[in-house]
Amino acid sequence: MPPTRQPIILLVDNGSLEPAATLALRKTAARLAEAVKVDVRPVSLLHSSAIAPELLEGRPAAIVEPTLRTLAEANRTNIVIVPFFIGPSGAILNYLPERVRHLRKARPRLTVRIAPCLVDAASTDDRRVAALLAERVRAAAAREKFTRPAVAVVDHGTPERAVNAVRELVARQTRSLLGSSARAVAAGSMERRSGGEFDFNEPLLERLLDQQDFSAGEVIIARLFLLPGRHAGPGGDIEQIAQAAAARHAQMKVAFTEPLGTHPGLIPILGERLEQGLAATPIA
Repeated sequence: MPPTRQPIILLVDNGSLEPAATLALRKTAARLAEAVKVDVRPVSLLHSSAIAPELLEGRPAAIVEPTLRTLAEANRTNIVIVPFFIGPSGAILNYLPERVRHLRKARPRLTVRIAPCLVDAASTDDRRVAALLAERVRAAAAREKFTRPAVAVVDHGTPERAVNAVRELVARQTRSLLGSSARAVAAGSMERRSGGEFDFNEPLLERLLDQQDFSAGEVIIARLFLLPGRHAGPGGDIEQIAQAAAARHAQMKVAFTEPLGTHPGLIPILGERLEQGLAATPIA
């Protein structure tokens, strides 16, 4: 049977053990499919297959490598991966291409293209993701009746300078978009690896919240996360770090933005990234 050339579109996140993350990924894939008028399959790199299917509306989560293997065995070999990642993490730059090359040794007809991530640090005029984050900040401020809060733009922390450059760009753009409605806007990391070579992740969120602009008054934690896993979900690591800071500083009042992944404003960006992925060079 000859291979089918119609591309299969996979919307790929990093994966999580939290059911809410997989369910949110599925909603985004459905919205993207509706917008681009083709099927889009939600798939995770790792982890999510360990979630019990009964916590996922009876459907187990899909993982990239077995999904690609199954597609190749069915002669569905034309694959486009749209990363559901804010910046170009090692998972997208290194791990995923490595696994594709491994699969192609036995399935040389497998053709996989990877689209760009949501934010390109070189495209400094593209402020779309920052605009969505600023909107989330304004919504949190309105909900809590905050006036001129300090805003901490927080990501996970990364060993990749390219990912950190994306965070810094989004933080600068968010600062510009919020203008005088925020008394301060600064970027921080949830965590970092040890060693001086990873100092670019500083400040950690716990240290940022001890700084003068943040330790007293209203503070919004702007979560530069897409999905509500154990870090950005309710009661997760980000909330625990911020609540510990509020316990240290009696005059601090803290609120949180919702993760960005469910924002409908991401769909046009993902659609554009899909078009770029269709034109990308396949992994060799």
